[in-house]
Amino acid sequence: MITLERPLKQPPPLLKNPSVARLLVIALLAEIGYAVLNISTMQVYLRYDRGFGESFIGLVLVAFLLSEAVFKSPMGHLADRFGRRLLMTLGPAMSVATSLLTILVPHGWGLAERFSFIGLRMIDGLGAAMLWPAAFAAMGDTVEDRDRQQAMSLLNLCYMLGIALALPIGGIVNDLSGNKWASLILSSALFGAVSLSACRLAPTAPPSSPAVGDGMHTDLNVRALVSSARQIPGYLALAVITFMGIGFPMPIIKIFAQDQFGMSESAFGGLVFPGAIAMAVLSVPMSRYAERIGRARAVHVGMGLCAFGLWIVASGAASLKLPALGQAWVFALGGIPVGVGFLLAIPAWMASVSDIDCQRRGLNLGAVMTAQGVGAMIGASSGGVLYEVFRPIGRVLGLGEPFGHYAPFLGCALCVSLGWLLSMRILRAPRAPKVAPVN
Repeated sequence: MITLERPLKQPPPLLKNPSVARLLVIALLAEIGYAVLNISTMQVYLRYDRGFGESFIGLVLVAFLLSEAVFKSPMGHLADRFGRRLLMTLGPAMSVATSLLTILVPHGWGLAERFSFIGLRMIDGLGAAMLWPAAFAAMGDTVEDRDRQQAMSLLNLCYMLGIALALPIGGIVNDLSGNKWASLILSSALFGAVSLSACRLAPTAPPSSPAVGDGMHTDLNVRALVSSARQIPGYLALAVITFMGIGFPMPIIKIFAQDQFGMSESAFGGLVFPGAIAMAVLSVPMSRYAERIGRARAVHVGMGLCAFGLWIVASGAASLKLPALGQAWVFALGGIPVGVGFLLAIPAWMASVSDIDCQRRGLNLGAVMTAQGVGAMIGASSGGVLYEVFRPIGRVLGLGEPFGHYAPFLGCALCVSLGWLLSMRILRAPRAPKVAPVN
């Protein structure tokens, strides 16, 4: 007698999982808020309203990144100990106040004015450090192993889409209001929405219990961080190098668009917006493709595409000799493989880190994010200086000011290329098992 078994029911799409959907909404709102504050608004506000140069603008961004880097590992540990929801609520709540206080710093206050901007951004960095390790760990807790890479892909999409959407949203708000500080009020409102959403909607999970004989979870100390670094040294090195490249253009991206292309904030946002929509459309197909080719290969292919696209963008450094390379369409063209590459590489990368040790998931994610923050901090501090210093150097070399405009992108392309080569060595695709010959 033949028994017909009923086919197994396919698991529902991740977006139909309420906990996943809530985390994605929280992550998207949070990244729009942080990107509006640090990337879209702070550059133009400090340059045009406060009269600071690119070097100081880079220093202010470094203050945020430094604070975030220092506190991410400890906050990841606290997320393991006390639960994800608490940190996801408190972190953005701090930035509700700091965004508004930025407007209230008195003009012409001398060194006190500079230190005020730096201090406020350091508080924002602490808030971001509380949010992101907890959010990634919460996503890892919420889904099964087979869905983790796709879940990280969706979370990463929110991160990248938030940055892309922040440029047009912040630019439109500033242009319509006629004030460079208007988007600071927008960022405060976004942080308030994130904090309330996390308090009410973030999934709850019991805090991790200490593993037997593992001093990692008994107290918060340097030994815990050193232990994590010993477990994943290659991952940390790769994170530092790659995100150092990403940091180079962060403090000058909007200033670059105005200086090189003569674009308003809204116009530059319009240039970025189609890429943001394309990323949203491609995110699911890219995550499925990444699952099909494997995590290691997805990182390799993705980072290779990023490096290729960044060299297209950086070619504008020679635009005095070849004017076509300095056009906005070349910049946009180079951004296509960069966006696709990150959609492939970052989710597979974070999923790999998440799976190293489930008992230390928050701590390992925090350590990697700390390394990413250190790299971005080094790049951002260098990017503003390169932009300011290499413009006169470009004139001396006969390459003109465009050489200085594109200098941060040259640094970005070089570091991401080095990161791609390092990823080929650190992340190895699993070999297929050998099949014994049949006698």
